[in-house]
Amino acid sequence: MKLPKNLARLAPLVVAATLTATACDASGVDSSSSSDGKTVVKVALWNYKTTPEFKALIDGFEAENPDIDVQPVDILADNYPDKVTTMLAGGDTTDVLTMKNVTDYARYANRGQLLPLTDEATKLDKASYSGLDDYDLKGKYYALPYRSDFWVLFYNKAMTGKADLSKLTWDDYAKLARQFTKGSGSDKVYGAYHHIWRSVVQAISSAQTGRDQLGGDYAYFKDQYEMALGLQKAKATLPFSTASSNQITYDSQLTTGKAAMVPMGSWWAAALLAEKAQGKNDINWGMAPMPQVKNDGKTVTFGSPTAFAVNKKARNADAAKKFVTWASGPEGAAAVAKIGVTPAYTSDKILETFFSVDGMPSDALSRKAMQPSTVELEMPVSERTSDIDQILKEEHEMIMSGEKSVDEGIKEMDDRVKDEVQ
Repeated sequence: MKLPKNLARLAPLVVAATLTATACDASGVDSSSSSDGKTVVKVALWNYKTTPEFKALIDGFEAENPDIDVQPVDILADNYPDKVTTMLAGGDTTDVLTMKNVTDYARYANRGQLLPLTDEATKLDKASYSGLDDYDLKGKYYALPYRSDFWVLFYNKAMTGKADLSKLTWDDYAKLARQFTKGSGSDKVYGAYHHIWRSVVQAISSAQTGRDQLGGDYAYFKDQYEMALGLQKAKATLPFSTASSNQITYDSQLTTGKAAMVPMGSWWAAALLAEKAQGKNDINWGMAPMPQVKNDGKTVTFGSPTAFAVNKKARNADAAKKFVTWASGPEGAAAVAKIGVTPAYTSDKILETFFSVDGMPSDALSRKAMQPSTVELEMPVSERTSDIDQILKEEHEMIMSGEKSVDEGIKEMDDRVKDEVQ
């Protein structure tokens, strides 16, 4: 579309002003260095005040690198992907960009908006990292992970009693959920709570059967859906429609004693610890490995790493690379492990740091939960990921709310992915 003449004349000025603003502070002074001569590294992140890992990493890095001033560029979590996309398109010079998910990472990297970090990645001990391979784009790396979350089974110890949760299959899990369900009305407590996200059914099915969510053939979802719907029918879990319409939080179900078991990501541990420290809950909780499709002694789960990348237009690229490398390494891992966040880099020492956090359950079962055999990526990365994700989400909601049968919903997933995406 052709711009009106007056807007066409203004457009270059607006772009120039935008680019200038990104390189200067509010006073118009060049902000690539601070008033005391330190090199400034600006890091795009989200919800700085309520996401303690960012402060832990920044403080830890600055303590070891006193000549560098790391400054957060705080963005609302819900707006983060769109905001970063806009920033990069406009030539923003923020040095470090937090990669909230692998899908966004692949998009930015493939557009040539990130600096290569392949040299830094090849120096890492890959055996000690979880999630590093997810940033491998045809042998090149453009980000390094600093944390790697995966799903485990959280449980209320008072409600599960002496039940053995160490080697559950999904059939075992369903039986226990029925067993733990008690009461009625306002006194009702459920044996389990399944949050409304499609990953609760679909990602775990994919991970534990070795199937591909991008493939367009989703018959392998059926067993997991029948288990989840069976628990709803038995009134052993809160109905999907109730959870969705009332915007129920998974945190409230466990911490108020409304549910005995909740499958959820390991990131929840840090939040539970923070709530307990603030006097918001007094629950005695633990973690167990995710229940398995196969009882073969292996623990397969799914998750997603979080990483830092360096903007291709970073003003202080060398200092930015130094921060990213530090955050992804042993020092950064120790910094986040101290607050109950699961780092991408792990070692016996890091695990001890994680389990020594005040309030963190350190029993043998919780330790086992934090060392799964395999962590599969929650959703594979491709140019089709976003479209397929939306289709699977829509059909998941129809199945779980009872508007479609399992077979009808799965057939619709197959047909829509093949017709609309492939």
